[in-house]
Amino acid sequence: MSTSNRRFPAEFEKQQGILLCFPHNGKDWPGKYEAIQWAFVEFIKKVASYEQVFLVVSDEKLKEKVIDRLQTAHVTMKNVSFIIQKTNRSWMRDSGPIVVKNGSKREALNFNFNGWAKYKNFQLDKLVSGSVAKHLNLPLTQVTYKGKPVIVEGGAIDVNGKGTLLTSEECLMHPTIQVRNQGFTKADYEAVFKEYLGVTNVIWLGDGIEGDDTHGHIDDLCRFVNEDTIITIVESDPKDANYKPLQDNLERLQKAKLENGKSPNIITLPMPKRLDFDGLRIPASYANFLILNNCVLVPTFNDANDRIALNTIADCFPDREIIGMSAIDLIWGFGTLHCLSQQIPE
Repeated sequence: MSTSNRRFPAEFEKQQGILLCFPHNGKDWPGKYEAIQWAFVEFIKKVASYEQVFLVVSDEKLKEKVIDRLQTAHVTMKNVSFIIQKTNRSWMRDSGPIVVKNGSKREALNFNFNGWAKYKNFQLDKLVSGSVAKHLNLPLTQVTYKGKPVIVEGGAIDVNGKGTLLTSEECLMHPTIQVRNQGFTKADYEAVFKEYLGVTNVIWLGDGIEGDDTHGHIDDLCRFVNEDTIITIVESDPKDANYKPLQDNLERLQKAKLENGKSPNIITLPMPKRLDFDGLRIPASYANFLILNNCVLVPTFNDANDRIALNTIADCFPDREIIGMSAIDLIWGFGTLHCLSQQIPE
């Protein structure tokens, strides 16, 4: 494969802004849609107080309604720009483009979203990357390998910006459940990551957490907080279904090496107590935090471990404000702050 000049900057590097999509599909949050809209206004308000928000809305009518709500909540409107695009859902981490540096310029990558190889209705979400690239005035590149489109969601990968990427075998390598790329080997994925993201070193974790709709997304498991430090979730209750897979992931990280051959620093983050709603276990995780230019937004769950998680993350980001945001309603859609957003590097 050709060697490119592409590099996927880490989330903790300087950002132009954050891509968000105002929820219009109440089916993602059955019975909680009204609460979700106001939770989302608060999310936009927090991001807009630090940097630009690129906000996808389905049509002009929704845009007017959203502007009215944002003004009611005293959001910094000069930091919000709108992209009119109908979508199926609001999970921009996965359906939005991944913006990389290509030499001195930026490029938007379209990783061919297919509804996590689970849902049938994703035709509108497939158009998001193009609309966002156009709004940002960036060239859009379809990600392909051996002539075929490659499917990777943004929530399945995390990078340190220096050449190392984190992902999970459950998400990318499971032979039968939610198969994104039939017949792909680890070597195939590693070739794609090298070509399009400038990644030379991949750390493979095992399984994700119970109840995760995406089947093993890394942004519920572990994240880079700087170029040589990884924060990872652990479950303290040996009887919990998450205990063993998370211990396995911790052991893998402890044996892992960075692109420079050094061992990463590993920091552990607790799990909130088990959360169930309407007969389902929901995948609440503190690892789904969002890094902004001068701030980190951390999902909280009305749990005693909220405080420990906030303090642990604060120690990782001494130069940024740490803000807990209640995600007890958002998580009913099986994702929180990180899943709903995508950073646009400067």
